[in-house]
Amino acid sequence: MIKGIFIVATACLIFTSCDVRKKDARSNILNGAEQPVAAKDPTTVQIIDSAYDFGNINEGDQVEYNYKFKNTGNKPLVIIHTSASCGCTVPEKPEQPILPGEVGFIKVKFNSEHRAGNAHKTINVESNANPAFPTLTLTGVVKAKDNK
Repeated sequence: MIKGIFIVATACLIFTSCDVRKKDARSNILNGAEQPVAAKDPTTVQIIDSAYDFGNINEGDQVEYNYKFKNTGNKPLVIIHTSASCGCTVPEKPEQPILPGEVGFIKVKFNSEHRAGNAHKTINVESNANPAFPTLTLTGVVKAKDNK
């Protein structure tokens, strides 16, 4: 009985430790410790839209915009990571590589709740493009709710 429990516990430990190593390797890639795509397969990109002015909106409105770009190189364009200057702005990167000659989009959602006033948000894009993506901007004016 004790021998059986020992064998099961040992097997669980072995399987768990293998999984931890895989997770560590994935974490290193995502955190930039390894960037094989960017280092060995650079490509070029043409930014079609790098700035969007949504004009005047009411506080609480949602804004969505797709920044357009084209892979002008001869290697697949891989968007590794996107980030925004504020938690109210959420960029979504394409999950699949953009093949040479193809057009891709970075979708951005802006939540104007509690953001009355002038809005100026920036989106950073990390990819295998050389030169690198410029900073994308989202601007406009959020009109405060009428609190009567």
